[in-house]
Amino acid sequence: QVQLVESGGGLVQAGGSLRLSCAVSGRTFSSYAMGWFRQAPGKEREFVAAISWSGDAIYSTDSVKGRFSISRENAENTVFLQMMSLKPEDTAVYYCAADSKRPYHPVHDVSGYDSWGQGTQVTVSS
Repeated sequence: QVQLVESGGGLVQAGGSLRLSCAVSGRTFSSYAMGWFRQAPGKEREFVAAISWSGDAIYSTDSVKGRFSISRENAENTVFLQMMSLKPEDTAVYYCAADSKRPYHPVHDVSGYDSWGQGTQVTVSS
């Protein structure tokens, strides 16, 4: 099992940008597919983006396409979520997650991930 620590959240105006980071420790980072999820108050946790161990396979939900991008640096055991053109509806707690079972084919389901970070708050003001 790995430990995940997110950082980079904060308060930003609509149209602004943030870059989230997730530092991973405990086992070989390159053995995992990684995902970003978010959860707004009163809503279920939802998929945002995911990346395979090599970075060759990348997926994102339709609502963030063209605005958010996921990347990873295996040498630094870190996965990133670059967020641009932020909207108030992007406000949520953002979580990174690791999937040890499918490093080549990241999935969209919350249940597919076996390790989670504590989350970082992103608030977008209008």
